[in-house]
Amino acid sequence: MNFDFSDDQLAIRDAVEARCADFGADYWLERDRDGRWPSEFCDAVARGGWFGVTMPKEHGGAGLGISAAAMVMRTIGKLGSAAVSSVHLNLFGPQPVVVFGSEAQKRRMLPPLIDGSDRACFGVTEPSVGSDTTRIRTFARRAGDRYIVHGQKVWTSTAQHANKILLVARTTAIEACARPMEGVTLFYTDLDRSRVRISEIDKMARKAVDSNELFIDGLEIPVEDRIGDEGQGFSYLLHGLNPERILVAAAALGAAETALARATDYARERVVFGRPIGKNQAIQHPLAECWMHLQSAELLMWKAAALYDAGKPCGVEATAAKYLAAEASFETSLRAVRTHGGYGYAKEYHVERGLRESVLSLLAPVTQELALCYVAEQALGLPKSY
Repeated sequence: MNFDFSDDQLAIRDAVEARCADFGADYWLERDRDGRWPSEFCDAVARGGWFGVTMPKEHGGAGLGISAAAMVMRTIGKLGSAAVSSVHLNLFGPQPVVVFGSEAQKRRMLPPLIDGSDRACFGVTEPSVGSDTTRIRTFARRAGDRYIVHGQKVWTSTAQHANKILLVARTTAIEACARPMEGVTLFYTDLDRSRVRISEIDKMARKAVDSNELFIDGLEIPVEDRIGDEGQGFSYLLHGLNPERILVAAAALGAAETALARATDYARERVVFGRPIGKNQAIQHPLAECWMHLQSAELLMWKAAALYDAGKPCGVEATAAKYLAAEASFETSLRAVRTHGGYGYAKEYHVERGLRESVLSLLAPVTQELALCYVAEQALGLPKSY
């Protein structure tokens, strides 16, 4: 068992860090203040080729695995949640196209995502169903060579700037299906703003990356924009759950590393009562606990990534890694604020922004509570509770 990063992983880390070097804490503080889309950052990531890290080589990607993508996301995560969210969907969101799309669809859809000329958003969550995706109400009715879609989505990030949407809709009413997961279809198509009204949500953090409600009224989708078979979209989504949780864990760990570094640097430098506050066990012990929790979460995250790349089951490991990374990121971010004392409340020290942003990984892409339910069922053999 080897716990060292490979030369390729280290090369990826160094290359991504070089791309991120021009977008330090002050850049993201300004984006948090003015809410401006970080277009310069997204362009830099695209120029580096990192949108295509898991995409097939024949379509312009690097053809690497989730372990490589996790290294990219962990490195970008050091900049914070806004940086991660601005590139996440282009980096991994098109995976259903890669796995289930036709060759013609891959040739048409993937290169513009890899080079950054297309920006995509993901329409899945709905106001009345939350995590119970099988109960979505957005409906796509077949009409000849196209589908006509009506419905509503919520928490659709980057829709203000996207020209494409990965859309989940029912094509058969749930009452007419033998199982709830049947009758759901996946589309990747143009985001036609004449048929989709987009309303931005004023939220707690990550101001630079918009989250939105979508009101879909007669969106026309050509049949050739349907991914895979009609009615099989839910199974396609399930295929992407584990890698998504791995990448969210990686990003949360990157953000937590930055928070811990800021806290420990401050503890070394801040002198009160004639001594650095970092000399006090009341400061040392919580920071040491944060380090241990981060190390534990990171080991499980890399294990989950290795299992996925080896084609082995990794649902429990991926879900547990997301849970542990989210908890560790939040606790470390809170500890960074507390270590700074009153200055932790000031935006210029960058730790309060990290705390606000760390809340997101507790809630998405799966809540901590549902993660515990899944682990209880799958790892411990307890009855399903949801």
